[in-house]
Amino acid sequence: MPFLTSTKGTLTGAVFELMPPAFSLGRDADNALLLPNESGASRKHALLFEKDGFWWVEDLGSSNGTSVNGKELEQAAQLQDGDIIAVGMEELRFSMLSAKAVFEDAPSDGASFGAVSVLQDSAAQAAFSAPVLESAPAKTPEKAPEFAADVQELVTRMSALTVEIRKEIGKAIVGQVDIVMDMLTAIISRGHVLLIGMPGLAKTTLVRTISEVLDLEFRRIQFTPDLMPSDITGTDILEVDEETGKKVYRFIKGPIFTQILLADEINRTPPKTQAALLEAMQEYRVTASGQTFDLAAPFFVLATQNPLEQEGTYPLPEAQLDRFMFSIYIDYPSEEEEELIAKFTTSTLKTVLNKVMDGAQILELQKTVRDLPVSDHVLKYAVRLVRATRPGDKRAPDFIQRWIQCGSGPRAAQNIIVAAKARAVIAGRLLVTTADVRSVARPVLRHRMFTNFTADSEGMDTDKIVNKLLEVVPEPDASDY
Repeated sequence: MPFLTSTKGTLTGAVFELMPPAFSLGRDADNALLLPNESGASRKHALLFEKDGFWWVEDLGSSNGTSVNGKELEQAAQLQDGDIIAVGMEELRFSMLSAKAVFEDAPSDGASFGAVSVLQDSAAQAAFSAPVLESAPAKTPEKAPEFAADVQELVTRMSALTVEIRKEIGKAIVGQVDIVMDMLTAIISRGHVLLIGMPGLAKTTLVRTISEVLDLEFRRIQFTPDLMPSDITGTDILEVDEETGKKVYRFIKGPIFTQILLADEINRTPPKTQAALLEAMQEYRVTASGQTFDLAAPFFVLATQNPLEQEGTYPLPEAQLDRFMFSIYIDYPSEEEEELIAKFTTSTLKTVLNKVMDGAQILELQKTVRDLPVSDHVLKYAVRLVRATRPGDKRAPDFIQRWIQCGSGPRAAQNIIVAAKARAVIAGRLLVTTADVRSVARPVLRHRMFTNFTADSEGMDTDKIVNKLLEVVPEPDASDY
């Protein structure tokens, strides 16, 4: 039977088999595919149905419409293999192949699919908490590795927990589904995040919400021009022993000794103070007063930055930027999302967040991600993408040499691989694919590439350049082995 693969949104990586004669999508529990509230879908959003041997899609009068391949539906449309259906913030790829055939014999074009969830009735849908784990072979020279049952069970359980985390965050954060996914990916990859967005886009609220849902200690530092390194790491105080009169210095730990550190407006403090974070972000320890103190694990720095206000700011040095696994841009919400924000934030309604995971479970999840192997095919593709960002490299396209002054270093490839592993675990898969690499390439590379005057004058930013790279850099083939 044909099926839908979630390629973007809250269910990314899941596959849903289409059961004739009809398959409905929406937020009501009686839909064949129940979409979460944060998906932006209507209660009765769209209907897929079989007619004359073909599958069709029809919008059910939803508030924000249904589109196929970017074109909004005005009437029922016949679906072709590979069509992308957009429902709210969800994107689903339609395939004429049966799900069983996909897992028995992978398509020759190298497409790979995440976990399969066959939801035939509302009862099954209501019980849905995470995709059921099955993995498809990818287009690689090697077969997918076999895993012990306990490893598969662990990944399935961890995938279910990440689904719950995203649901809890959705109680306090309206929309921003992709942002939450990127944040969660970085956290389970043991990476730091730089959030860039206009004031009032809930950057601080998002970080605080994540700390509550993950049951981690949280501290916030407001970075200002007069902030000193000791205000972050800690300082010595002079104490006098009342009995002996002896004077000794005692080190008082600063706010960096936490598990989630929010560095608010990090670019408002001088490089001298910014550098106080370098050792902590890389080595997970702090050296002060001639002593070295280990930071409690897990430890994350989640920093925010305003993209417009440049007066009184200090651009982050390249060494500081490179310590962040992801650079995430937060854009304005949609009109529907902004209405919900205005509604809920102007009332006395308080959101009650449940704690889904603790520090020990996060460390276990991080270990699961790190231990997940990747094929040479995926590894070569990630390295090829990174090397293509360097103007002097033989793999660099002409536009890189034209627009880029300095490309990404080796840490970019490391972060892409680990983040791709995390994406697979979130989807409940044991197999890391090149699609996972592409899904994390933008947040990993955008702050590790530096444009020149030509690019700036032509209106080219690093996001546009990464998009072009993803289009032109080929995956490895048989000649590469």
